[in-house]
Amino acid sequence: MKVIDSKDTDTLMTFPCQFEVKAMGHNDSELEQIVVGIVRRHLPVDAPYSVRSHLSRTARYKSLTISFTATDRAQLDAMYQDLTDEPIVLVAL
Repeated sequence: MKVIDSKDTDTLMTFPCQFEVKAMGHNDSELEQIVVGIVRRHLPVDAPYSVRSHLSRTARYKSLTISFTATDRAQLDAMYQDLTDEPIVLVAL
């Protein structure tokens, strides 16, 4: 188990840990496939994950929440960078 000290980051996190990443975009048929593909790219091959989706009240936007076990800060940083670089993703949290 690796403990990240507050001197190294803005928050304290202990890895591995359960983590959720949320991505939002227009309600496009490709959104889920692209977002899940990006997240899976940063997970070990057989790592379990789950996906929840939610449509906005008007069904114009869709949010996806992917739950998984995060291994380290570098994994999360790379994942968020790839999500924010993807044009179909409007917001990544």
